[in-house]
Amino acid sequence: MFSKSHLFRISLFVAALSLAGCGSMSMSKSVALGGKLAGANEAPAVMTAGAGTVEATFDKESNKLRWKVAYSGLSGPAVAGHFHGPAAAGQNAGVALGFQGSVDSPIEGEAILTAAQAADVLAGKWYVNLHTKGHPGGEIRAQVLPQ
Repeated sequence: MFSKSHLFRISLFVAALSLAGCGSMSMSKSVALGGKLAGANEAPAVMTAGAGTVEATFDKESNKLRWKVAYSGLSGPAVAGHFHGPAAAGQNAGVALGFQGSVDSPIEGEAILTAAQAADVLAGKWYVNLHTKGHPGGEIRAQVLPQ
């Protein structure tokens, strides 16, 4: 029969295999990101009826970021939109990635990020900012955070 020592080693081996299997199941190659666009998120805050959402997915294998930005209620047409960073909520930063084409809602796009950009996005250091003629510094903003 098996000795206590042998049974203990078998138990440890089975536990290790179980944990390894759980770890590989949770290692997703994509990360869901998102945020709520609001004037209160601007730095400094902006009084506006504008609001919206950012939904994005980042693929860790290809470094591809895909996004959809939907909004309404701005004081006028959006004239520009960008990802800015790196910056924490309440701080401002330069443009990290501009939106290509129309900035009419919804704005959809994708881009391949550098390793440094990917690290900032995954750390929640990017935000989306939509600019209007009345608010050239930005009317609504959302910190883009892992969901």
